[in-house]
Amino acid sequence: MKAWQIGKHGGPEEMRWNDIPLPEPGAGEVRIRHTAVALNFRDILVRRGQHAVKAFPSGLGTESAGVIDAVGPGVADFKVGDRVATVARPDCAYAEARIAPAARTVKLPDNIDAKTAAAMMVRGMTARYLLKATYAVNPGDTIVIHAAAGGVGLIVSQWAKALGATVIGTVGSDDKAAVARAHGCDHVFRYDDFAAGVMEVTGGKGVPVVYDSIGKVTFENSLTCLRPRGILASFGESSGDPPPVSARDLGNMGSLFVTHPSLIHYTQTRAELLETATDLFGVVASGKVRIEINHAYPLTDAPQAHRDVEARKTTGSVVLMP
Repeated sequence: MKAWQIGKHGGPEEMRWNDIPLPEPGAGEVRIRHTAVALNFRDILVRRGQHAVKAFPSGLGTESAGVIDAVGPGVADFKVGDRVATVARPDCAYAEARIAPAARTVKLPDNIDAKTAAAMMVRGMTARYLLKATYAVNPGDTIVIHAAAGGVGLIVSQWAKALGATVIGTVGSDDKAAVARAHGCDHVFRYDDFAAGVMEVTGGKGVPVVYDSIGKVTFENSLTCLRPRGILASFGESSGDPPPVSARDLGNMGSLFVTHPSLIHYTQTRAELLETATDLFGVVASGKVRIEINHAYPLTDAPQAHRDVEARKTTGSVVLMP
C-alpha cells in the first residue's frame, strides 16, 4: 500500500509517498481500508519535531475513517465490512490502510458519512471533554474559545451555544470573524485585543473558563480574562509553548487553575470512549452542531494541505481523501 512517511523532522518537503507492506492485524486489532483521513495540527507538530516519534521512517496522523477488511484474533465487536472511525497511535493514518486497536475503534452510525467522521472524531471529542469534563459549561456561563474559526473552535462554539452559554471567540482575521459569528459566537475579537473585550463583555468580572489552543501569544492574556478560581484549559500550542507561570502567580491572580487536557486521558477506557463518541454523534445528528469541512484534499496532496494549514489559509476541518 501507499503511505506518507517522514525520514526526518522538517517542512512538508520531508514527506514521502512510500510503498510499504500491507500489514495483517494482530490480536485485538482490525485493519481499515481508508475512505477519509483527518489532518490535525498535531500532525504538523509531529512533522516539525515538536512531538517526538519513536523511530524513522515515521508515519503521520492518528485519525481516520474507513471500512474494516480484516480482523485479528480475539476481536468480537467488529466484522469485515463494518464502517468505522478510529483515533489511535502510532502515527499511521496518512495511508491507504492502517492497523488500529479494536478498543480504540468505533462503529459509525448510518447517518454519519466517512468524510464527516474523519473530520469530527478528534475535534468533536475534544470539544466534548472540554465542555463537559474539563469545565462543565452551564446555562448562563460566558466562555472564551480561541481559534474560534478552526476545526475545534467551530464545534465548541456551536455546542456551547446549545448548552446555553454566551460564547466569546477569538480569530486572526476579519474573514474568520464572520465564520465564527455564523457558528455560535456572540462576540468575536482579534488575538491582539481580546482581553479588554472579554472584560468589557463581562462587566469586569472575567469568565470561568478559557479554552486555548494557541499557546504562546494568547496564554498570559487568557489568564487575565479569568474570574477568581477560573480555569485555563491550554489544549494546544499552535503559536508555540506558553511561558512558564508560578503557582504563587496563579494564587495572586485569583486562585486560578491551569490544565493541559488531552483526549487520551478523557477516553482512557473503552466505556469513556464510547460515551464520548455517542454524545458527539448525538449532538451532530440533532443538528445542534454542524461539522464544517471547508477543505478536502486528495491524500496524495497532503504536503500542500500542510502548507495551507500552516499559512492559516483554512477554516473548519481539513480532510484527506484516498
